[in-house]
Amino acid sequence: MSKILDRLVQQLMDKGHSKQAAFAIAVASLQKSGNLKKNSTTATKKGKKQGNKTASQRAKERAVKYSKSNKKTSDYKYNKKTNTATLKG
Repeated sequence: MSKILDRLVQQLMDKGHSKQAAFAIAVASLQKSGNLKKNSTTATKKGKKQGNKTASQRAKERAVKYSKSNKKTSDYKYNKKTNTATLKG
């Protein structure tokens, strides 16, 4: 399995899903987002790139993406307990 698929399956299992349910949810979600090829568990170029990032990098990128300002990833700090990034300061 790809790194991104492994990680999402584990996160879903940690939230209480069975391994089978977690796998099905993860595959469907990652295919929909373009991280896995359709009808496959093979990572796309985007999925490989995302899979090689750390949780901190992905959280900071999400925060930048959803903020309404022109902030950079370096403007955010990562909280590993919540897997989120917030503005420094």
